[in-house]
Amino acid sequence: MPPTTPYAGKFSTCGPYSNNNNHPQPHSPYRSNTAPKPAKENVYNCAYSAAENPYDIPQPHSSYRSSSLSSATTKEHHYNNSSSNGGGGFMVSENLYSSPQPHSPRQHSSSCPGRSYRHTSSSSGSEQSCHNNSAAVKARNYGHGITASYGEMCYHDNSLVSASLEALIQHLVPTVDYYPDRSYVFTFLLSSRLFLHPYELMTRVCHLCVEQQRSGDALLDKIRFREVAPKLVQLLTEWTETFPYDFRDERMMRCLKDMTHHVARGDEYSWRAMQQMTQRLIKRLSALGQYEEAVAALNNVANERPASLKTKQAPGQRNDVLSVCDDPFIMAQQLTHIELDRLSFIGPEEFIQTFAMKDPIENQKGFFRKRKTSNLEAYVNWFNRLSYMVATEICMPVKKKHRARIIEFFIDVAQECFNIGNFNSLMAIITGMNMSPVSRLKKTWSKVNTDKFEILEHQMDPSSNFSNYRTALRGATQRSETAHSSQEKIVIPFFSLLIKDIYFLNEGCASRLPNGHINFEKLWELAKQVSEFLVWRQVVCPFDRDRRILQYLVTTPVFSEDELHLASYESEGPENNMEKDSRRSLRCGLKQ
Repeated sequence: MPPTTPYAGKFSTCGPYSNNNNHPQPHSPYRSNTAPKPAKENVYNCAYSAAENPYDIPQPHSSYRSSSLSSATTKEHHYNNSSSNGGGGFMVSENLYSSPQPHSPRQHSSSCPGRSYRHTSSSSGSEQSCHNNSAAVKARNYGHGITASYGEMCYHDNSLVSASLEALIQHLVPTVDYYPDRSYVFTFLLSSRLFLHPYELMTRVCHLCVEQQRSGDALLDKIRFREVAPKLVQLLTEWTETFPYDFRDERMMRCLKDMTHHVARGDEYSWRAMQQMTQRLIKRLSALGQYEEAVAALNNVANERPASLKTKQAPGQRNDVLSVCDDPFIMAQQLTHIELDRLSFIGPEEFIQTFAMKDPIENQKGFFRKRKTSNLEAYVNWFNRLSYMVATEICMPVKKKHRARIIEFFIDVAQECFNIGNFNSLMAIITGMNMSPVSRLKKTWSKVNTDKFEILEHQMDPSSNFSNYRTALRGATQRSETAHSSQEKIVIPFFSLLIKDIYFLNEGCASRLPNGHINFEKLWELAKQVSEFLVWRQVVCPFDRDRRILQYLVTTPVFSEDELHLASYESEGPENNMEKDSRRSLRCGLKQ
């Protein structure tokens, strides 16, 4: 049994990862005579619900998956995270997005790992089997494995490593007796946008799927398309459920509508499935729109600059965080709600869209005028807001004793976030407390016991590429994989570092090889990183919502950087001429 946290026992005053549901509620040292907490409800007024997140990972669709994988010839892929010892690892049958699968995506009942390579230049879409054209097959021994080429696709130990773009597109197209492996579908749909627009990919896939059924006989064509239609519907279902934001492009929706009409002419069952799929897609895009409107409205409220922020006020003249919530554990729970809510609306493709080539068509009117990484950017902005809110709460009070209490409170909140597995809020709080307007308050810090804070800083120490944090993250992930409750499943990564890792993976490895092929090993690794995120974002937050606390966290105004510095100087006066000049300049600038 793995430990609940790699640093169990570090914090004696708080419970470890588990048993948060039975967390005792002792008298808080920050508690004052406050009114009873109001009834709990959704801060977003039901704009969206974490309990009914329409963007959770789609469940495996077994109807069209082949069960004839040849385990005797399949070698484990080094990206696989599944466990065969019953230790709680995500198995392929439980979550196909847990990692790219070890076998060749086209390794089904055929004895050839590549099964077949089909020429895409032929208008008839005829197949060229590797059995019938052995000259197209090249194999080389490389010490620890075998590299083989089938047409324009290259495999190493039965795992796809490179191919031409045309071959990869053809590889995605289902036929009567073939459906691509789901790990391949996810990997290619995720990263293909590095090379072509999703609309172009969808158009070509649908065209190939229809054209390769043509034989010249209208009746035979109808029969053949009726047989392949369920698999085409399955492919489009996986696309719409895993990457629904692609369909905010009106061209994608138009293509989907055209395929619905085409399917209706051949198979009524598949037509009904297409109709249901489209309805689910529209519902999800509607939920996304409501979420974005709710976030925009909250940001507008938070951006208002009331007079209370411009001048120091005595205690009792303004609300502060301790008047809203004086229990660190409950505050950490509410922060976790916000984190998971916002994580759930980040599309997996947004990680890749940040690197994708710009499309001049996007400047035209249509759904794609929206930024393709807007939800990812909103989540990064939330991290920044939380950091500035922490600094604001510390710098605002007039009395040194009150500032020290708030610092101690946020240290305990950060500690509870660590125990929950909420590393993003943890890092945001540490960042806020390390901002120069806060760190310079030496008289205030002298009243604070910083032992726990130093331990937390050690966990998030950026040295050695955040090695301490990565160890803690692995511990939380291991706990999540063996969890028996939703609380134990919570893993919220330090998001900026996750983006940085994906960015350097993309920048540090060529997307194309010297022969012009797509480097599919890189795409496997990108998919591995993003699929891990998908597992984390599907967790439903088990804690009760407190509307008053949530509303305060997302709407209370915060200081700008200049306002923070000025508030800090007014809390503890300048110590040298440079700080005196800075205060004088800030006063003049902020009064204008």
